[in-house]
Amino acid sequence: MSDLDLDLGDAQHSLRLRWPEPAREWVEAAPLGNGRTGAMLVGGLDDARLQLNDSTGWSGTPNRTDEALDALVAGGAGPELLAEVRAAIDAGDYRAAERLLYTFEGPWSQEFLPLADLRMTCLAAGVTGGARELDLDRGVLTELFSTPSGEIRRTSWASAPDAAVVVHLDAEHPIELELSLSTPLRPDRVVATDGTLTLGVQLPVDGAPIHEEAVDVPHRYADGSDGYDAYGATSVAVRTDGTVEAVDEALRIRGARRIVLTVSTDTAARAWWNGVAQPSREELIHRTAALAKAAVGRSAQRLFDDHVADLGALLGASSARIGRRRSGSFDVATEVLRGDDDALVATVLFQFGRYVLASSSRPGSPPANLQGIWNDDVRPPWSSNYTININTEMNYWAAESTGLAECHGPLLDLVERISSTGAPAARRLYGTRGWVAHHNTDMWGWSLPVGNGHSPASWAIWMMGGLWLTDHVWQHYAYTLDRGFLRERAWPVLLGAAEFALDWMIDDGRGGLRTVPATSPENLFRGPDGHPESLAESATLDVAVIRALFERVRTAAAVLEVHHPVLDEIDAALPRMPGFAITADGRLREWGTDVVEVDPGHRHMSHMVAVYPLGLIDPESTPELAQAARGTLEQRGPGAMGWSWAWKIALRARLGDAEVARSLLEEASEPFEKDHRRLAPVDGSEWGGLLPNLFSTHPPFQLDGNYGFTAGIREMLLGTREGDVRLLPALPATWPEGELRGARVPGALEVDLAWAEGVPIRLVVRRLHDDAPDRTGVTWAGRQITVALVAGETVVDLMPLVTGAAA
Repeated sequence: MSDLDLDLGDAQHSLRLRWPEPAREWVEAAPLGNGRTGAMLVGGLDDARLQLNDSTGWSGTPNRTDEALDALVAGGAGPELLAEVRAAIDAGDYRAAERLLYTFEGPWSQEFLPLADLRMTCLAAGVTGGARELDLDRGVLTELFSTPSGEIRRTSWASAPDAAVVVHLDAEHPIELELSLSTPLRPDRVVATDGTLTLGVQLPVDGAPIHEEAVDVPHRYADGSDGYDAYGATSVAVRTDGTVEAVDEALRIRGARRIVLTVSTDTAARAWWNGVAQPSREELIHRTAALAKAAVGRSAQRLFDDHVADLGALLGASSARIGRRRSGSFDVATEVLRGDDDALVATVLFQFGRYVLASSSRPGSPPANLQGIWNDDVRPPWSSNYTININTEMNYWAAESTGLAECHGPLLDLVERISSTGAPAARRLYGTRGWVAHHNTDMWGWSLPVGNGHSPASWAIWMMGGLWLTDHVWQHYAYTLDRGFLRERAWPVLLGAAEFALDWMIDDGRGGLRTVPATSPENLFRGPDGHPESLAESATLDVAVIRALFERVRTAAAVLEVHHPVLDEIDAALPRMPGFAITADGRLREWGTDVVEVDPGHRHMSHMVAVYPLGLIDPESTPELAQAARGTLEQRGPGAMGWSWAWKIALRARLGDAEVARSLLEEASEPFEKDHRRLAPVDGSEWGGLLPNLFSTHPPFQLDGNYGFTAGIREMLLGTREGDVRLLPALPATWPEGELRGARVPGALEVDLAWAEGVPIRLVVRRLHDDAPDRTGVTWAGRQITVALVAGETVVDLMPLVTGAAA
């Protein structure tokens, strides 16, 4: 076996997606990614396009937040103007309040952009076929083509160990292949040698979102004279048993039966993200080419085996089989998008969400954005950035619970960065301690309000973004019990967020505390004159995230055995905070007073954060509030777009509404057959579904739905309340059997669960940390037992639960 040969091994135990022909357009392509580079392979053999993103390929510069904050303050934003806003709201003058709040709106956060395209043109006659298969357990895409002279197999994967996308061609007869690189951004230079092709790319220093229609020049480029040079590079290296030559800024391969291509990307922003010195353009081009050359210098088999070992270990840490089928090759169009086995569909969506998270979020890179790590549009919807009023949080709901804690790291890194940029914003805009974040952020840690001085307060004015993000910081500790992380990283973030919350709340004149201005993103209610309003006080979302934060700060202090003055402030504030309330018609109240929604079926359910993910409202501990939350969901109705469906699935699962959750998942997994390119109304009137490659769509596509489906399915199978392992809390009748392996629950516990005929039949619990509890509750169908946990694994006797003999 030569260094160019490749044995794919045995994939019979893998879960594989199958398409009968090549991807004709981008939304049909199978996603590949290693956390650093995202790749989508479009086209057949004669004209293939490998579309490439780098996770740090963003517009913008590192110091933009500081400059924008200076401009806002110079324009009049600050604590004095905030006092005027509050006075206007108290007087019921919402028009004046909103006009004043425009002063606080900074410019837009930045865009995640496509970096380059690798064109691969095979000069073979009579090519047919192109059936594709994506292995979701190993992250390998295989394609098979036929020619009159024999078969050609193309195998592609994105390797994290080698920081490269690898394309391997295996032909039964010699072929010719031409390679070229291009970019939809601003090309700088192409460097071609006999075995390497490298493209230098200028990135914009500012990118306007597509909804800013009045912007004449959406991308602004600069020369780097301000100290930061927005620059990136893509390099492809070749090894073959044929010949390679550089011809007119392209590579021509002739007489080859085996070809290995390795593609690497890099940017100056990556150096900034990782805290190292910014390279010059020449250094960046050399570094990117060196990455590709180092990868191509290894044998094809080693490249493949190291990738499979790396991704396989990550994805193999946890798995789900719902129904009887977990392995095999399944046709996407007929068995997933239009299949009649909803248990199989749930199994596929569970693993697909884990696959795209592991492919788009790895240490050393920014977190997965609205489109994960895959974007083909130079004017992406919503800038393909981080919307932190639900979407970014949803991306990571399944990270800890499905064994992907490593993938959670990039988001935790970003939260720390925002806590740094958000400290001067809190002080100078609002006169508070701590740190603040709002509606949007980007890889640079943007923490200011967006809206550019003219956007509705319903989405542009929201001061709780940072507080909601702290839930992820806490969840990482809760699932791992890593005291070092809690002490060194989580505590400063939690403490600063709590200080902001304490200072943000003001006296309500009746001895209580309130938040004002408060919005419930992105919803509206009817004001006293019938006009749609967004500004209020003490929105339930505010109350929920602040309460959860305060309780976690208390718990963290107890674990770390520290006492800080903020603890006394929290103790004094909690009894003065509003509680959760129920509307006159029996729903969970969304705003501080009982008002009428403009859109009763609104896609956002911000107040329901108290149910999921925060768990402040629970069917067992707060049954009346849980029933009111159920009433809210009944009024909201079924789905609106992918992420909204996903949240409703998780909420229904938390409330134990199994059949409704299943119905929502069934709706969300239907094929989307309208124009996926059209930016559909956000009111949910044109429901999304799944695209041909299973991407969830609004439309356009947003990957938060895919991540969220995994979290919702996980919640249906295993509850996540600390101290209580809830078995099958929302199991539909159509999922009578299955198995969940390696699931994580808070308290550093790992669970294996098998069920048959709708009844749990085997449970194994493992303690993953010395501080993990030595006992836990196990609940099923309202019955509970307490289980003593030994070192290693504990096989739990489920008979008391199943027979009803539980205490």
